[in-house]
Amino acid sequence: MGRCCFYAVGTLSLLLLVTSITLLVARVFQKAVDQTIEKNIVLRNGSETFDSWKKPPLPVYTQFYFFNVTNPEEILNGETPRLEEVGPYTYRELRNKDDIQFGDNGTTISAVSNKAYVFERDKSVGDPKIDLLRTLNIPALTAMEWTQLPLLRDIIEALLKAYRQKLFVTHTVDELLWGYKDEILSLINTFKHDISPYFGLFYGKNGTNDGDYVFLTGEDNYLNFSKIVEWNGKTSLDWWTADECNMINGTDGDTFHPLITRDEVLYVFPSDFCRSVYITFSDFESVQGLPALRYKVPAEILANTSDNAGFCIPKGNCLGSGVLNVSVCKNGAPIIMSFPHFYQADEKFVSAIGGMHPNKEYHETFVDINPLTGIILRAAKRFQINVYVRKLDDFIETGNIQTLVFPVMYINESVLIDKETASRLKSVINTTLIVTNIPYIIMALGVFFGLIFTWLACRGQGSTDEGTADERAPLIRT
Repeated sequence: MGRCCFYAVGTLSLLLLVTSITLLVARVFQKAVDQTIEKNIVLRNGSETFDSWKKPPLPVYTQFYFFNVTNPEEILNGETPRLEEVGPYTYRELRNKDDIQFGDNGTTISAVSNKAYVFERDKSVGDPKIDLLRTLNIPALTAMEWTQLPLLRDIIEALLKAYRQKLFVTHTVDELLWGYKDEILSLINTFKHDISPYFGLFYGKNGTNDGDYVFLTGEDNYLNFSKIVEWNGKTSLDWWTADECNMINGTDGDTFHPLITRDEVLYVFPSDFCRSVYITFSDFESVQGLPALRYKVPAEILANTSDNAGFCIPKGNCLGSGVLNVSVCKNGAPIIMSFPHFYQADEKFVSAIGGMHPNKEYHETFVDINPLTGIILRAAKRFQINVYVRKLDDFIETGNIQTLVFPVMYINESVLIDKETASRLKSVINTTLIVTNIPYIIMALGVFFGLIFTWLACRGQGSTDEGTADERAPLIRT
């Protein structure tokens, strides 16, 4: 009986070890988990994934920081601008997808992305309806740029003189953000109806959407989950001078495909940036106890390199690293995009403006993604709106101002997973960890029974060496 147990333990240990190694090499349980995730994280009507995509559950906050001009007269005399950062003015961002239509075979889905902003007084430095800021007269500067169009030149020059427009204006935060009626734009509107009489940095963006999207559902391939294939009826943009620059790549930034690896390069199309961007792995993070991969926007995105030459408008006219001229997609307004305080930009942009203090912690754009599910755990999208200004001989309003990329405002759009959602996600992740670790559990059992087998073997050997008293007695006794 004892010998039978001895061999049974040894055989069981060997079987368990061989089984565990086979399961690990074949990745049986890992593949089962992956296939389950690939099957479930698809945009299907009525699924939990679809509901979260339609109405993201995580709270999003948008903080607006303005640059108040403190020395307007000196700037017109050619001196360095001195700017004072004022903010944040914080708004809760309400998002949802609407006008949803599924395409053929369930592989595509069309929708619009609605956004609305609700002011959060306790997270802000003041009241946007009262607080005044001095900044550039962007409508007047835009009108000056429009003088290059023959039909508008004489009209605009006459209007600017008649209304004695100044290069710097003072408005409330609310007006600068959500819009005010401008004299020059109102008169131009009577001749050119597609130009709005109102101006605001976020005019027309509260309670509206940025156009019609067509997404992939991930039904055909999990890597295609929520990828954009069409925006406003176009499969590519037409603003830039190179085909690769006009490509619409990636998702809208609200979601990513599951089973992400650190070697991947992820793409995002933020429409307000007028182009697609890519993000790369930076570091491992932990958010609310959940594992995450941190992806960030690399400096190469806005670098002055041959890869980005197609983004130089007009062709060959590159301002330098760290800035992007988006006037081509802003109705000709001389808008230049960058990261806050010219983070990752050429030093010449930083030193030309007093009050710029680029800092990675406060000005870097990043996203922390759970690699198993592709769910965003924490993110901060940060960008700055600047205006290109220069002395124009035909317009006394510009005085002797230097040629500058002049900061107006920057935005920090952030999200952080709440504890309740993190707890639910942690439960899912823990379950998958148990399943994927089954081979290691089997291996541990195999090692355990192997130790028992070794102990029994040693014990049996010891018994054989010593023997009983009768066994130790001599065969011939005298």
